[in-house]
Amino acid sequence: MNKPILLVVGLASLLTVGLYSLPKGVVQNTNKQLSTQEGGGRTTTAKAENASAAGSAMEHNAPLSPEQEKKRSALLTAYASATDKAKPTETLVEFFRSVSRFDSAAYYAGQLATAQPTEPNLLRAGDLYFEAYGFAVDDKKSADLGQKTRDFYQKALDKNPDLLLAKANMAMTYVSTQTPMQGIMLLREVLQQDPTNEVALFNLGLLSMRSNQYDRAIERFRQILTVNPNSRKARFYLGVSLVEKGEKAEAQKILAEVKATEKDPQILAAVKELEERMK
Repeated sequence: MNKPILLVVGLASLLTVGLYSLPKGVVQNTNKQLSTQEGGGRTTTAKAENASAAGSAMEHNAPLSPEQEKKRSALLTAYASATDKAKPTETLVEFFRSVSRFDSAAYYAGQLATAQPTEPNLLRAGDLYFEAYGFAVDDKKSADLGQKTRDFYQKALDKNPDLLLAKANMAMTYVSTQTPMQGIMLLREVLQQDPTNEVALFNLGLLSMRSNQYDRAIERFRQILTVNPNSRKARFYLGVSLVEKGEKAEAQKILAEVKATEKDPQILAAVKELEERMK
């Protein structure tokens, strides 16, 4: 995934991979007021987030090199002539992802999922549209990609309601819509099925932070750490929430633990800034 900056200046690589990936579109759009119990609000780092978004857009829109254009043309030719689209689709997807054309990767995965609507194909298309949604800066494009994400995830969930990660990801695409509470409810549904689901807990924690409900955020991140004491992301955000709530003693303890285990210089810079704020 991309490197959104969330809540603290310099936090550029915390959410880059795996369990806690949160798209840049979600990061930006949760700044919009959500009139929900655990919805999003405003943060004090809009400038940093906008700078991060601009960098993402430039990378995404950078022209392909002549070599990349040549490879793209060859792959599209092979795709067009193939009877079975599965293998050439996967090759195209990997190519487009490697050159930061995430919407194109999602498009071809979606074409395959439409033609062959198996659970794996539908889930793959949903995942890739969610990834593309994360890089969308334009509001209309973000809305379109969010809708595509929901469409494919919903079809996969119709086949298998136990795809909790798909449900948790789909929930985050509702944050910037006119019905953000649908996303909150989906996350709560995930927790009803799996009370220790880290993705749902983490996302609800972030949304609570965005509405300045730090008590709720602290509760969510502590729940994660109870199950997974090694979660660096949950520990960091717990520290941020404690700082914002004014719980200096505990915040200092948690941030010291983050410094002892974290190597990413930008996260460490964020910790330093938080510590300065508490002086």
